[in-house]
Amino acid sequence: MATLSDDVKVFIVQALACYDSPSTVATAVKEQFGVVVSRQQVESYDHTKASSKGVAKKLVALFNETRARFLEGVAAVPVAKQVYRLRVLQRVLERAEKQGNAALVLQILEQSAKELGGAYTNRKEVTGKDGQPLAMTSITTNVTPEQLKEAVQSVRDKF
Repeated sequence: MATLSDDVKVFIVQALACYDSPSTVATAVKEQFGVVVSRQQVESYDHTKASSKGVAKKLVALFNETRARFLEGVAAVPVAKQVYRLRVLQRVLERAEKQGNAALVLQILEQSAKELGGAYTNRKEVTGKDGQPLAMTSITTNVTPEQLKEAVQSVRDKF
């Protein structure tokens, strides 16, 4: 194992705190500092992994501080917000409708429905409010089959 300078150690810890993989960090260290380090050596600086051995307290504190700032920064990125993604989808949808691209319109509608339905999250609700069982309700609609057929036909007529 190569003996690393403090600058390299700080670089490794900050990159790992930002969820970069050990292989990515090892490559970046070689490119930036000209030092060859193994993936395993890089991983030993991530105190959240079992493979880390006695990481210095100052590096652990740096890791935790960097991770907290990174996660706060993610919240500031517009694409991380659902409303931003939906606005972009709306603009693309309008452009696709003007161009008569029915396939793209349907694809955007599906993606928007998934976005609103939480398909892109890991959140799962197993119980109802305050841990109570989920209420079973039937979904009813006031749309008749004829109205649905007319709506589909009007969309087809646009294209």
